[in-house]
Amino acid sequence: MTNRRLLSVIAATAILLSGCSPLAFVRLPIDEAAGRTTAARSAESRTATVADISSVVVQPTATAIPDAARAKLDQDEAVLINLYERVSPAVVSISVSRNTGSGARRTGSGSGFVIDKSGHIVTNNHVVADADRINVIFADGTRARAEVVGTDSYSDLALLKVNRPAERLVTVELADSDEVKVGQRVVAIGNPFGLAGTMTLGIVSARGRVLPEASSSGQGAFSNPDIIQTDAAINPGNSGGPLLDTRGRVIGVNTAIRTDNQLGFGQPVNSGVGFAVPSNTVRRVVRALLNEGRVRYPYLGIQGAFSLAEVGDQFDLPIERGVVVSGVVDGGPVARAGLRGSVISRTGSISRLGDVILAFNGQPVRSYEDLIATLVKNHQPGDRVTLTVWRDGRQLDLVVTLGERPR
Repeated sequence: MTNRRLLSVIAATAILLSGCSPLAFVRLPIDEAAGRTTAARSAESRTATVADISSVVVQPTATAIPDAARAKLDQDEAVLINLYERVSPAVVSISVSRNTGSGARRTGSGSGFVIDKSGHIVTNNHVVADADRINVIFADGTRARAEVVGTDSYSDLALLKVNRPAERLVTVELADSDEVKVGQRVVAIGNPFGLAGTMTLGIVSARGRVLPEASSSGQGAFSNPDIIQTDAAINPGNSGGPLLDTRGRVIGVNTAIRTDNQLGFGQPVNSGVGFAVPSNTVRRVVRALLNEGRVRYPYLGIQGAFSLAEVGDQFDLPIERGVVVSGVVDGGPVARAGLRGSVISRTGSISRLGDVILAFNGQPVRSYEDLIATLVKNHQPGDRVTLTVWRDGRQLDLVVTLGERPR
């Protein structure tokens, strides 16, 4: 992904900021046409006589819901009520405090969920980053101090631990996020704007989205792949909370929203486009943090890419699918294998075409995001992989030994 495209995504994607915010309440409006408040008109109506009221004829509602449809609605509601009653005790509010260095302290909040009887809790890295005090508030209102087991900025995940008796912990199950389908209903539970235990409903809007890492190491753009997009309402304070299927299993961790809407003091608010880190990423990251204390990522050393649709016509390429390499990191794995980047003009366009990646280990590459997702999900540093590229009118294979992504 080019710097130009990366910046546009970052500008449009608002990370759910930690921190509670004041709530805005709207007073009842006055009836401007009559110049009287609703309450005044209500008081006048009490002068009506019993005869006036008895003369009103009540007609059945023309749009009454058929019994069969009502039963179906009742059943759907029962599923959601049951889900909330089972899962909400496993969802926690996370309160953090940070020393600003000037003697003052900055506070914030987010969400999380308990994953085992040992007291491990998953949340977002950006919720607890740089915090020197972390408190977890459970659904029953009790509080416990939490310690950080490990964090991973690339996936924006953190693993916490609390000392709490196992019998007082309610846990959630992680689903297989590879089985998630676009269109399936999902539920988010969290603490938007500090409103603990809030539940919202939506669907999976898309799969396979990517989010840029908040801070780049300077070693080429990195994208958090395979992100789940949802229209379930998530807002500041939902960060780190679970996105659930209708069986109550976690399919993702609510992480970010894309919005142009902001509150008066700059906090982003939901516009129907939310993003969650998939549960299979959670499973992999938690395992690595528990076993090694860190997460190791494979590394190609590609600095960015253009889609074929962006440049195919400009260079009259006789191929239908592929990713145009915009640049490579000097001395990186693909540079050592001989991959060539493009020459980019000052305007951001390609003045000389580099290699076009057609396939990764024999599998066609549809997009740069597809390439990164396959790399992260299926490979480790040290693996040898084959890139099939288009160069100067012919195909060739380059064997790459994957490195470890620099921190």
